[in-house]
Amino acid sequence: MKNLWRFLTSPSGKYSVIGLLTAGIIFGVALVFTGHQTMQYTGTEEFCTGCHTMQQPLVELKKSIHYQNASGVRATCVDCHMPTDFVGQMKRKMQATNDVYQHYITKKIDTPELYEENRLEMAQNVWARMEENDSSGCRGCHSYEAMDHSKQSTKAAKRMKEAAATDQTCISCHKGIAHTMPDTSGGFRKSYTSLVKDATQPAKAETLYSLTEIKLFKKADGKKEAGKLLPATEVKVLERKGDMLLIEIQGWKQKKGRGRVLNQEAGKRIYSATLKGSFARKVEVLETTTIGDQKKEWQKVSAKAWAKNTNFLTSIEPIWSYTDELYQATCTQCHGAPDIGHFNSTEWIAQLKGMMSFADLDKREERTLLKYLQNHAADSKAGSKH
Repeated sequence: MKNLWRFLTSPSGKYSVIGLLTAGIIFGVALVFTGHQTMQYTGTEEFCTGCHTMQQPLVELKKSIHYQNASGVRATCVDCHMPTDFVGQMKRKMQATNDVYQHYITKKIDTPELYEENRLEMAQNVWARMEENDSSGCRGCHSYEAMDHSKQSTKAAKRMKEAAATDQTCISCHKGIAHTMPDTSGGFRKSYTSLVKDATQPAKAETLYSLTEIKLFKKADGKKEAGKLLPATEVKVLERKGDMLLIEIQGWKQKKGRGRVLNQEAGKRIYSATLKGSFARKVEVLETTTIGDQKKEWQKVSAKAWAKNTNFLTSIEPIWSYTDELYQATCTQCHGAPDIGHFNSTEWIAQLKGMMSFADLDKREERTLLKYLQNHAADSKAGSKH
């Protein structure tokens, strides 16, 4: 012990070891205190909104229920955007250096116009972070266990019970509650424009897929219409004449009735084409089958018609990739998008119809999206893999 004490009290160059330890402790305490104060200050609303580019989200926050409400509980920037664990906080602080870089160096969001132009990208980054940390900011105030479903609307209570059953993370459903939702259509519409460009080139393959609705004609002169090919339908090329194609469309129709609508599969309302009356009666019947308890007869038929060699792609995958982007962008604005294999092909018709009043899609987008969902539904080959 005497030797240890002598070592601790003996000079080390100029200072004793005890003196050095004391100085180290003081420095360490000062460092911890300074770090704590820095973390506290950089987590204040004043600091977060100190840059002029953050004035826009502050204005949006002040209009939301998270800023002013009957209970008087206010959520500030750090409450939502900062994880509650120390490691998560330090990680987020490091990521924030990129925000500083974008503000002062690249000036990527330096004007209101640039801010709006990049709103979607910024929102997606925030959503991804909140998915990764399981919406820890939200869970700091909200918990499934503390919810009184009797005080929620019937629809909200149903949704929250479903989410609680799987411990669904908050941000998967609750987007745009504190800030303006970005326009999510830019991405998938840009993808569609690219597909249209590809489809303007004459398709040379023998198996083609329609990108959009395509008029069908009885003859190669393109004068008398025979019907309409619907999006994402497979056809076989039988003959080429100039810029016209003689194509074969195989589909199913009910034996009884006019049979103007061709379905992709027997007994399923997955539409491939619509045919005009006189032309619909001239289709070739390939086989007949009985579907359902009511023993309804369905016929597999072959229809041959002419179409212009445009708006066709040689693969279905680019169309599915585009519609998946459309689905994710459109159907996650209000809630978590259901897994596409959750419903069968018939159920998706009603589900999509119910959502269309909230979505800004045109008829072509709606029909292509429905075709995608039905082809990946629970009762499809692709849907069985989900």
